[in-house]
Amino acid sequence: MTVRRAARWAVAAAAVGAASLVPAQACEACFGANVDSPLVDGAKLGVALLLGVTLSVQGGFIAFFLYLRRRAKRLQAAELASEWADLQRSSPTP
Repeated sequence: MTVRRAARWAVAAAAVGAASLVPAQACEACFGANVDSPLVDGAKLGVALLLGVTLSVQGGFIAFFLYLRRRAKRLQAAELASEWADLQRSSPTP
């Protein structure tokens, strides 16, 4: 089976699965809950906290990889400068 045929089957299977989904229903605590209740406020705060933690960890990964990229460029430039200086010293002078 070719890759295209497998991809077509996968897309068709996903479409059939998505079409047959039953609408999701909320749990008994959330369905029809009072919007001003402390339970809803706590759930909102929990979601905000989890988003904050997730975004901070992702930001840390991004910062780390940007640091590695800058460091690699700096080391490459230093290596190139060192190699160029060696070539200039070893070139014969007329």
